[in-house]
Amino acid sequence: MSKCCNSKQQEPVVNTKTKATSSCCDVEEKRTFDWITWLSVAFIVGMLISLAASQFTALPPQVNVMVMTTIEMLKAMWWGIFLGIFAVGWLNRIPKEVVIKTLGPGHTQRGLLRATLAGVLFDLCNHGILMIAMKLYERGASLGQVMAFLIASPWNSFTLTLILIGLIGWQMTLVFILFSVLIAWISGSLFDYFERKGHVRPNPNTIEVADNYRLRTELRSLWQGADLSNRATINMLKDGVSGAQMVIRWILFGIVMVALIRAFVPEDVFGEFFGPTAAGMLFTLLVATIMEVCSEGSTPIAADLVNRAGAPGNGFTFLMAGASTDYTEIMAIKDTMKSWKIALLLPLVTVPQILLLGWLLNQFS
Repeated sequence: MSKCCNSKQQEPVVNTKTKATSSCCDVEEKRTFDWITWLSVAFIVGMLISLAASQFTALPPQVNVMVMTTIEMLKAMWWGIFLGIFAVGWLNRIPKEVVIKTLGPGHTQRGLLRATLAGVLFDLCNHGILMIAMKLYERGASLGQVMAFLIASPWNSFTLTLILIGLIGWQMTLVFILFSVLIAWISGSLFDYFERKGHVRPNPNTIEVADNYRLRTELRSLWQGADLSNRATINMLKDGVSGAQMVIRWILFGIVMVALIRAFVPEDVFGEFFGPTAAGMLFTLLVATIMEVCSEGSTPIAADLVNRAGAPGNGFTFLMAGASTDYTEIMAIKDTMKSWKIALLLPLVTVPQILLLGWLLNQFS
């Protein structure tokens, strides 16, 4: 008796809603309950209910801090998350060849430079950028390009750059930008090297683009054939939510962690340890690692470290390490790329560079 499961002609059909794989053998794999997402949602909903209840009764101090932190984080993140979802849904409709041709070929300096500049110019918070970076990986960008884009992005948006200029001046802001671009480029080069040498899992989505492929012709064709109807837009947003779900779960978990830390770790514990010393920089790194601060929130904190603590290196460290050691990004990378090694290499590759450049800023500024 022949078994159709062994036939190469029969391709399984994947139901994305249940994540069950049905074939002629009728085998089903049920999705496990996502405790992280739903417990985080329950916590956030509980904080919103507590906010409503605070209109009628006083909340305990810790609960009040958690409520205010949750509202603050949601206000800071919602637009970046929404635009990230929109971008992910839009990228789903862009052929891989267009993405690769726009970024340039992987494992080349030109491709790394384009990915780094794209990260600098994108005007999104770090959580929106994270969604786009993971989608670029799925569309075939090299590991180095994805990491260069991700590392260069978090605070380097046009809007936050203008804010930072107003807070610490254009000279120091320019130094911060140049240093972050340098770290992104070096890190991207290292990740591309690791990928080429087989030290990390290569991107399985990588494709080769034909030499006669014309990007301008393809873009013109895509624009002329674009479906701009309301139904198509709604479907695109649905795809964006589905594609970004892996990242959103860690963003929600991050909100919970920040609320708990702010509620139960005294603020004055941090206040005395941010001077322009090696110990002060290491403590800044520790705080940036523990605290999940969106790019909008990290910018004024970094400026305060520059102006009040007299430690520009600490300010730079806080801006950069907040992304390089962010557990939201590390877990999203692990889930998307199916590799703990790649996820943990992000801080291992970037943190030494950040500390070195931060130390130089403290010494010579």
